[in-house]
Amino acid sequence: MAFSVNKVILLGNLGNDPEIRSTGNGNKVAEFSLATSRRWTDRNGQVQEKTEWHRVIAWDSERGAKLADIVERFLRKGDKAYVEGEIQYRSYEAKEGGTRYTTEINAREIVTFGGREGAPGSGDGGGERSRRPSTAESGGSRAPSRPGGSGTKESSYNDYPTKFPDGGDDDLPF
Repeated sequence: MAFSVNKVILLGNLGNDPEIRSTGNGNKVAEFSLATSRRWTDRNGQVQEKTEWHRVIAWDSERGAKLADIVERFLRKGDKAYVEGEIQYRSYEAKEGGTRYTTEINAREIVTFGGREGAPGSGDGGGERSRRPSTAESGGSRAPSRPGGSGTKESSYNDYPTKFPDGGDDDLPF
């Protein structure tokens, strides 16, 4: 069998409040849209921007992380989030009739960059990090050290410079 990889990494902003529901067997699932943007300068010197919308699905797992619970507790419209997962294509029969097709990101890991008081990452510079299906990493804070530093000082993601040393913008979508 040939080796293959289906991995998606997104860093963007929520376009709406997450929708939380339960399946027939009681598993919780969260669904939200995540916007990623890129900017460039066209031939005429005009700055252009293109935003892509990604539909993200996060499940609670019996064996591990409760991703839907983390989404429900800590993410709201406009919040920044890092999502790692796999792309899925599915089809379904619409109520009006006919077959519909959808593309989704099935989340395996979510890191929140919450701004609400009490939320992970709201003041500690880290973020809630959860991985599925591993039970060893079903939550906890993480904060990167400043680049070029000793690695002992915890700092906020917001401490990183927004300009590159050459003065150019960083092209982040937020």
